[in-house]
Amino acid sequence: MDSSAAATTTMPRPVVRPKRKKVLVDYLVTFRWIPAIFVALPLSALIHLCIYIGGVLASIKSEERRRREHEENVAKVVRRLKQRDPKRDGLVCTARKPWVVVGMRNVDYKRARRFEVDLSAFHNILEIDTERMVARVEPLVSMGQLTKVTCPMNLSLAVAPEFDDLTVGGLINSYGISGSSHIYGLFSDTVVAMEVVLADGRVVRATKDNEHSDLFYGMPWSQGTIGFVVAAEIKLIRIKEYMRLTYTPVRGTLKEIAQAYADSFSFSFSSSSRDDAGGDSKKQQQVPDFVEGMVYSPSEGVMMTGVYATAEEAKKKGNRINRVGWWFKPWFYQYAQTALKRGEFVEYIPTREYYHRHTRSLYWEAKLIIPFADQFWFRFLLGWLMPPKITLLKITQGEAIRNYYHDNHVIQDVLVPLHKVGEVLEFGHRELEQWLISNHGYQAQYAVSELSEKDFWRMFDPSHYDHCRRKYGAVGTFMSNYYKSKKGRKTDKEVREAEAEAIVEAAAAEADAAE
Repeated sequence: MDSSAAATTTMPRPVVRPKRKKVLVDYLVTFRWIPAIFVALPLSALIHLCIYIGGVLASIKSEERRRREHEENVAKVVRRLKQRDPKRDGLVCTARKPWVVVGMRNVDYKRARRFEVDLSAFHNILEIDTERMVARVEPLVSMGQLTKVTCPMNLSLAVAPEFDDLTVGGLINSYGISGSSHIYGLFSDTVVAMEVVLADGRVVRATKDNEHSDLFYGMPWSQGTIGFVVAAEIKLIRIKEYMRLTYTPVRGTLKEIAQAYADSFSFSFSSSSRDDAGGDSKKQQQVPDFVEGMVYSPSEGVMMTGVYATAEEAKKKGNRINRVGWWFKPWFYQYAQTALKRGEFVEYIPTREYYHRHTRSLYWEAKLIIPFADQFWFRFLLGWLMPPKITLLKITQGEAIRNYYHDNHVIQDVLVPLHKVGEVLEFGHRELEQWLISNHGYQAQYAVSELSEKDFWRMFDPSHYDHCRRKYGAVGTFMSNYYKSKKGRKTDKEVREAEAEAIVEAAAAEADAAE
């Protein structure tokens, strides 16, 4: 069977939303670029300047001063938790505003009664330990902040997600992945230790092999519903100055594209070494440091494999260096697409610029907000202002646009077994969440979830999570994971029911402990 026949027989027909009459919100979305350019971009530039100044000031602080400030801030969190009256106050969450959170979910639980704890002071890099090869950081430290410090030292996080504004706390409590995850796992798999404030105000250090090892494994994906991470020690690796990136175009069915992606996790290269018998050159296998695949249509994709390279290698005659971080450069996902016309090619990208290759374009979302932002004239004149801060985009969108995106724009981040990638690509237009449950996949919790409570706990086995919630006193104090994930504004009735259920669960947990 040829590829065209295969595509005809295996490709599901996409679900097409029926046309509807345009209403006011459609025009608000169409012209959203106006507040984005004249409000969000200038204010974003000011915020970036403040962050830069803050980083400079933080870098002058001694390690002892940063440690002392950290201890003072932890003590404030403990005092705040002890002020809570379970009969009067709502369930606990952070005081971070809904629009500050990086993600498309509405964070509806913060639009109902709750007891807030302010963690905004936890934004410092406490220590870079080159002997233990760990970075000790606070939860609001961002990926951009970390790579700015570590890359000049030829060090990096083992898993460095691509977007600048993603924070350590969010990546631990939710989910984090990058092109190096085939080697090191998820972001939470690279965490060596966590400092956690529990519901009763105790501060504990959890590692994989101490008395709090169950907490260490229970915190990832918990969304802050077991305790507050106030510091984490994260694994560092040694890197080189450049990434040698190979772009490989792929054409075929979605399953063939998925197979090309799977094949990218190892590649052959020629070796000058000779075997004992005949002295012929050998083909050796190497696992790339980074793997990324982009699918541009049901029949076209580009696979990218990256290997760390020295500056000496990158600057050799004939090698091409691409500074993708310059403001006027084409957006990375669009530039990678040129491989479909150019064929396979290789180039060298400065490592930190490669890490944050999707930041300026907000992956591919910026074009939906500012449709002409990818044009050369805009990139050249205003590209240095990109990207607008997600915080400001949320503030300027209003309730109507926010709900419009929830109903008409889908952003999902999912984990699936490698051999199921072809199927999930074909199934993407349908009931994706149910497919994930049936195929041992997982949905990132920062995305919009339509799951019922029963299906949510089918996807995420709650046994260890419930054990940690009970053992560490989170029940009755912190919101449950499903309550935080559930789509839609919480009514007063739902809030009261959640609080009442939490009190009952807390009483049951105390009774179990007494027995």
